[in-house]
Amino acid sequence: MTGRPPAGAGEDDPGAAAARLTGRRVIGRRPLSGAVAEVTLDDGRVVVVKRGDGPEATRAEAAGLRWLAEADAVRVPAVHGHDRHWLVTDRVPQGRPSPQAAVRFGRALAALHAAGAPAFGAPPPGGPREAYIGLAPMRNVPGADWPQWYAEHRVLPYLRRAVDDGTLLPAEAAVVERALERLPGFAGPAEPPARLHGDLWNGNVLWGADGEVRLIDPAAHGGHRETDLAMLHLFGCPHLDRVLDGYQEVAPLADGWTDRIGLHQLFPLLVHTVLFGRGYAAQAVAAARGAGG
Repeated sequence: MTGRPPAGAGEDDPGAAAARLTGRRVIGRRPLSGAVAEVTLDDGRVVVVKRGDGPEATRAEAAGLRWLAEADAVRVPAVHGHDRHWLVTDRVPQGRPSPQAAVRFGRALAALHAAGAPAFGAPPPGGPREAYIGLAPMRNVPGADWPQWYAEHRVLPYLRRAVDDGTLLPAEAAVVERALERLPGFAGPAEPPARLHGDLWNGNVLWGADGEVRLIDPAAHGGHRETDLAMLHLFGCPHLDRVLDGYQEVAPLADGWTDRIGLHQLFPLLVHTVLFGRGYAAQAVAAARGAGG
């Protein structure tokens, strides 16, 4: 049950939205945050109901989850319905991180990336061009050359906005621009577009009670596989060394990939600079210097 909601659907509470999108009666609800709630249905299932924060946000997230699921690699919550305002998915019962689960996650992440994408910047099938990374807009424009695409459609839009907003100084922006000029020679061997989660920070990695990791809140698109790994490094991940061990078992990374982590972190750091202020500006500049700036 998807499509355009009836008049007033944006005014639904999570329980009403869950009932409408699943066709089941709601017997319980528990708020998790201002935009997310757990809702119990009359068949005993517990689902997560999330309110979209912008135009096309729920469509982008639903399309991303389905595209990741189609790879039959990393597990994601099933989508039970969405409309312009609400998304309903499985709830993931929480467990504890373990080294064994981390290795399995690494192998599955490698398989997800290997499932590929039609182009760098390609949106998931059925997903919008104007998508999101968290609360920030993210435009999915396909390209054939990763360094050029990454500079033009990921780094530069946020660099310009950070300067316009005054959260990044012109001299700091020049460091990032120099790094982008050197990008073609620093980006490593050319690789085909990978199927990315796209916002792979620790908060979007759920360690399930069944011992398996599930990924939520994707900003899915075709990109460079090192970008997802750089996000895991940026904000931390339990047993990250074991995740990488599992990944390298399946799909060894190109030589020098650790030297390129800062390069792939430029985009999320600039997004955070725009959203949250100058606290992230110094990290973005340091990442640019490490990437040849």
